[in-house]
Amino acid sequence: MSLNKQINMSSNKINTLLKRDMIVGSRRFSNYFWTFILFFGGLGFLLAGISSYFQKNLIFFINSTELSFLPQGLVMTFYGVVAISLSLYIALTIFWDIGSGYNEFDKENELIRIVRRGFPGKNRQILLVYSFKNIKSIKINIQDGINPKRIIYLCTKDQREIPLTPVEQPRSLEILENEASELARFLNINLEGL
Repeated sequence: MSLNKQINMSSNKINTLLKRDMIVGSRRFSNYFWTFILFFGGLGFLLAGISSYFQKNLIFFINSTELSFLPQGLVMTFYGVVAISLSLYIALTIFWDIGSGYNEFDKENELIRIVRRGFPGKNRQILLVYSFKNIKSIKINIQDGINPKRIIYLCTKDQREIPLTPVEQPRSLEILENEASELARFLNINLEGL
């Protein structure tokens, strides 16, 4: 048997025994977009409020000296500070990549590892480990409406539901159902919620 054939057989064995799903955290396009919008929008409001206080135009394309500082300028300053603060918070979550990690399903050791990054500190790395014996099923939760949710849960025998899908735009039902059924087949457990 050739070396390439042996390598292919060993990699197929690994694929049938180990499944790892990477999870994207805060480094999504939507977070970059909102950081940019909030920062520059907040900067505009802040400069308009400061301009109304000092009666000196700090924004070249708008005459904000005509605003009276109380109450309009003060409110614009407040909104500017809040928007810039929110943009800095989102920028930090992007920098730290909060929520990223992976779900690992190991048939050889019969363990499920769920790894996520948290905020800096003593508990930055979040690691959850479950034995196959404690897993009851895979569950799909679909909620449509103003704030739709489409989540795959890992259900344990002690009635816990651990979310496996990342927080993002809801995926299509077909993709979600395929992922959940593939995972249930891989773990050889029931699939709920269809």
